[in-house]
Amino acid sequence: MKTKALKPILLSVLTAFAIIACERAPKGDEAKITEKEQAVEPVGETFTLDSSRSWVKFTGHGVGKNHPGTFKVSQGTVSIENDSLSGGSFLIDIKSIKLEQQEKNIKTKLRPHLLSGDFLDAENFGTAKFEITNVTPFIPEEGNKSLVEGANFYISGNLTLKEVTKNISFPAQVNLDGQTLKGKANFDIDRSQWQINYGNDKTLGDQFISEKVNIELYVEARNEKGSI
Repeated sequence: MKTKALKPILLSVLTAFAIIACERAPKGDEAKITEKEQAVEPVGETFTLDSSRSWVKFTGHGVGKNHPGTFKVSQGTVSIENDSLSGGSFLIDIKSIKLEQQEKNIKTKLRPHLLSGDFLDAENFGTAKFEITNVTPFIPEEGNKSLVEGANFYISGNLTLKEVTKNISFPAQVNLDGQTLKGKANFDIDRSQWQINYGNDKTLGDQFISEKVNIELYVEARNEKGSI
C-alpha cells in the first residue's frame, strides 16, 4: 500500500523536475566584466552592419521559467585589416524588444515591465551601445574552450546600457566571405553590473529572477567599396 501511495508523489516530483529542466536558461561562455576601457581606432576597410540581419538575443530566467527575446541592431560598422577584425561599434534599439513567448500576459505585462524603470528604462535610454576596445586571436585549449563552435577571436568592448559602461570580453566566431562579414557569440553577463537589480533577491522564492542573462549575438556586415 505504501509503495502504491508513493507512486503518484514520485511521478509529481519527476514531472516538476522535468518542467524545471526544460525551462533552464541556455548556457553561454562566461563573459569577463571590467571597468570601461579606451576604444580602439578602427583601421582598414569599413563594413556596414546589415540591421535587417543582425540581432541580439537575450534570455532572462527565474525559478522554473525562461523569457527569451530579441533586440534589433539599429546601426553600426566594423573594420577589417589583414583579414582580422580591428574595431567597430554598433547600437542596439532597446524599444525594438520582441519576446518569443506570445501569451497575452507576456505582451501586456512582461514586455512593458522590461521596458520600465525597473529594468531597461527605455523611455530615458532608448539605445545601448557596444564599442570594441581590443581584439586578439582565440586559441582553444584545455580549460579555455568556447561554447561557440569555431570561435577564432577574443573580443573586448564597452557595453553602455542605461548610461552605465562596463567592458565585457568573450570569444566569438568572425568569418569573412568575400564582401560579407559574419560574426556570432554566446555569453553570459551579470545584469546587476549595469544597475539592473529588480527581483534578484533570493528571499523572493519562486519570484526570484537571476542576475545572469544569456546573450546571443549575431551580426552581418558588408563592404560597399569592393574587395579588401
